[in-house]
Amino acid sequence: MNQWEELQVAATNGRVSRREFMRRAAALGVATSLASGVLAKAGYAQTPVKGGNLRVGAAGGSTTDSMDVRTYLDTVMINISTSIFDGLVEVDDKNQIQPELLETLEPSDDATEWVCNVRKGITFSNGKTLDADDIIYSINLHRGESKSGAAGPMKPIKDVVKMSQEQVKIVLEAPDADLPYVLSDYHVLVVPNGFEDWANPVGTGGYKAEVFDPGVRCILTNRGGYWKEGRCNLESAEITVINDDAARMQSLLAGEFDVTHRVVVPLVDQLLAAGNLELVQAAAGYHFNMPMMVDTKPYDNLDTRLAMKYAINRAKLVEMMFGKYARVGNDHPIPESDPFHNNELPQRQYDPEKAAFHAKKAGLGTADVTLSASDAAFNGAIDMSVLFQATAGAAGIPVKVRREPNDGFWDNVWLKAPFMTSYWGGRPAATQMLAVAYGAQAPWNDTHWRVDAFEKLLADAKATTDHAKRKDYIWEMQRMLYADGGAIIPLFKDWLDVHDVKVKGHTPHGMFDLCNSRIVQKAWIEA
Repeated sequence: MNQWEELQVAATNGRVSRREFMRRAAALGVATSLASGVLAKAGYAQTPVKGGNLRVGAAGGSTTDSMDVRTYLDTVMINISTSIFDGLVEVDDKNQIQPELLETLEPSDDATEWVCNVRKGITFSNGKTLDADDIIYSINLHRGESKSGAAGPMKPIKDVVKMSQEQVKIVLEAPDADLPYVLSDYHVLVVPNGFEDWANPVGTGGYKAEVFDPGVRCILTNRGGYWKEGRCNLESAEITVINDDAARMQSLLAGEFDVTHRVVVPLVDQLLAAGNLELVQAAAGYHFNMPMMVDTKPYDNLDTRLAMKYAINRAKLVEMMFGKYARVGNDHPIPESDPFHNNELPQRQYDPEKAAFHAKKAGLGTADVTLSASDAAFNGAIDMSVLFQATAGAAGIPVKVRREPNDGFWDNVWLKAPFMTSYWGGRPAATQMLAVAYGAQAPWNDTHWRVDAFEKLLADAKATTDHAKRKDYIWEMQRMLYADGGAIIPLFKDWLDVHDVKVKGHTPHGMFDLCNSRIVQKAWIEA
């Protein structure tokens, strides 16, 4: 038995402290990630350490960003918001609902009414005590004519009734067994009743914003006494916006940041070779998307949409750009990891002959197809677009790639260009994913897919808890999107974060990268 094997046995038998194990493993030249894995298997719990400043280099920020919870579009603002505000519920790393500011949610027998108890003893950063009025106001921010990204999924809420200062009742237009997942939307955060001063945010979160320069940086400081055990251990955190992926990776290697995300796959080996960095990988519903607006020429023609879907080489994209960190998609948004994934749909393959057939049938001209692309959507969006241009060209379909600026992409291009690059982070429930992206009333329906039969299936799926019936409804919705929808979904990609070994508490989560956008809440610095 060599020294490394002896050290592992000592850890398994509890004969060595965590600190001593890591010290001796480092002396033996064992990678930190391997040593940490051994400790995790041996049952060593990591105890959070208070203090320290976390430096986050993040993509997904823009000069148009705002603290208004209704406006969040990408990673930077979501991570800032979960530091300042709390939600109603939280989705854990097992995809289960955990109570947050709503301590319990109890449905009626038909799931049309939900009685919710407000958590007691919670204080906002302005000193106000949380009560039912705050919950009602915060939910209503996303109802009616709201421009919130959560407005679509919240439309089935008919009323939010105050039952007491510590209890509310949510009344729905129709049954929805997945309402708690709807309430987990990252826009649905809690502010005081009547609050409107978004330049000076007030929340129940563990941090307050000392500096907020949209599209540049945000400095957060701990306000003390956070109510969630084990969370908010940092003294401060600084989130700096670097949308350029290569520049962000080099800044991490140079020691300018402690953690970043959206790791560029070709740089993974270089990052890990540095010796002081660890990769955090999570399989997810995170998928790249090329939405075509089905009510806008030439994409209002099904043959045009089919031509585009057959003109993309999904397997080659995965192989050339992402390797083992991605899997091919099939033009619907439900990943293989979801229990309601339709695995009986034939995998759509690259077929230049079929693409040419449908393009000719649609009467596509030489200047009809323009793809608006930006790496603001995801790292590699431009490269993917150029590859698509080449494979479509081989099928005789000319595609013009319009390179859009990163800054302002989500405000100026997304939901405006009829054919573009985009992404979805996935949602914890299949019905939620289908509703937020393809529901007829969803503000973020970027393909303008509005089909009555789809709406009926979605309502039926929400209304039943019978697994077999739900499966039938959800499978059929996936089939409809696969056959007729406006979304090209070429692949699902793993979330890839990387951090310095001194950063602890940063663990994989299938919902979003950076600890489901709670890196400042969950991480700590080990001295």
